[in-house]
Amino acid sequence: MRIRLQGTEDECRRIAETIATVLDVLEISHPYPNRPPSRLVRLYLTVQPPAPEKEV
Repeated sequence: MRIRLQGTEDECRRIAETIATVLDVLEISHPYPNRPPSRLVRLYLTVQPPAPEKEV
């Protein structure tokens, strides 16, 4: 699954870390700047649901 984050680079990085606590993050792209005059960036995450825990 791909998730696109849009915001300041710092905001996107913090949210990516938060998402990583719930989903397995396989890849984080480099920040892509939005068109000027915007100061925002786009960050793409490739994620997957965590593996189900095995019952003991």
